[in-house]
Amino acid sequence: MTSPAEYILTLSCSDRPGVVAAVSGLLAGHGCNIIESQQFGDRVAQRFFMRVQFAGPLGEDALNAAFAALAPDLTMEFRLRDVARRPRVLIMVSKFDHCLNDLLYRVRSKALGIEIAAVVSNHPDLRPLTQSYGIDYHHLPVTPETRPRQEAEVLALVEHYQVDLVVLARYMQVLSEGLCEKLSGRAINIHHSFLPSFKGAKPYHQAHNRGVKLIGATAHYVTSDLDEGPIIEQEVARVNHSHSPEDLAAIGRDVESLVLARAVKWHAEQRVLLDGHKTVVFPR
Repeated sequence: MTSPAEYILTLSCSDRPGVVAAVSGLLAGHGCNIIESQQFGDRVAQRFFMRVQFAGPLGEDALNAAFAALAPDLTMEFRLRDVARRPRVLIMVSKFDHCLNDLLYRVRSKALGIEIAAVVSNHPDLRPLTQSYGIDYHHLPVTPETRPRQEAEVLALVEHYQVDLVVLARYMQVLSEGLCEKLSGRAINIHHSFLPSFKGAKPYHQAHNRGVKLIGATAHYVTSDLDEGPIIEQEVARVNHSHSPEDLAAIGRDVESLVLARAVKWHAEQRVLLDGHKTVVFPR
C-alpha cells in the first residue's frame, strides 16, 4: 500500500479567533492527518503564524486550490510544499571553506535535506573541494566595474538550476540592492558576531586585543542593509585570556558553520516565517 504524501503548510494572517479550527477542519475534511503543528500569535503586530506538517490523499494542486479558497476569509498568506521535494540551493563562497565544507558534508551524510545545485565563487580556490562532491562550480570574478554583469550571471544560474535558496557561505562581497531585492526571502548570509562589534580587517585580532569574553555568529536573510536582515539563528562561545587570535578564529569557524547549517535546515523545512524585520522560527 502506498503511503500518503506528506506536506508542510506555513501561513500568516491577522490574529483572530478560529484560524486553527478553519485550517484543521479543512485538513480533516479532505482526509488529512496532522503530524506536527506549531503556532504563534504576535500580540504587538496582531499577526498569527502557523506551521503544519500533515499527510493526506490529495495532490499538491488540489490542496493549493483548497487553501486558496480559504485564504480570503482569513486574509491569509500561505505556502505549501511536498516534503519529498528537497529545496535546491546555490552556495556562494569566496576563499574561506569551512561553511561550504560543512554544508557539503551534512548533505552527503543526509543530515541536511537540501540539494546543492551548484557553487559560485569569485575565486577558483574551492573548485577541487566542490567537484569532489560531484557538484558544478562556477568561477565568476567580480570587480566594482564588472559587478552588474557578474550578478546578472548569478541570477541566470539561479534560473538555470531552478534554485529555491541562495546561501552566502562566507561570500566576501556585498550584493547590490537590486540583487538583494530579487533574492528577498530566499538568500541567507552568515557573519561573525562580537560583543563589542569589530569590523574591517582581522576582526579576531581586534577582538583578542580588546579581551572579548564572547564570540559568535549570526545567520540572517539578505537585505540591502548590510548584515541587518531578519535574524534566523545566533550562537555564542565563551573565550578567555588564554585564547590566541588563531584560537578565536578557529572557534569562530565552528560557530559560523553550526549557525549557518541550522538556518539552512530550518529554512528548508519551512520553519522560518518572516514577521516584518524579524522572524518567527519553529525549530523541532
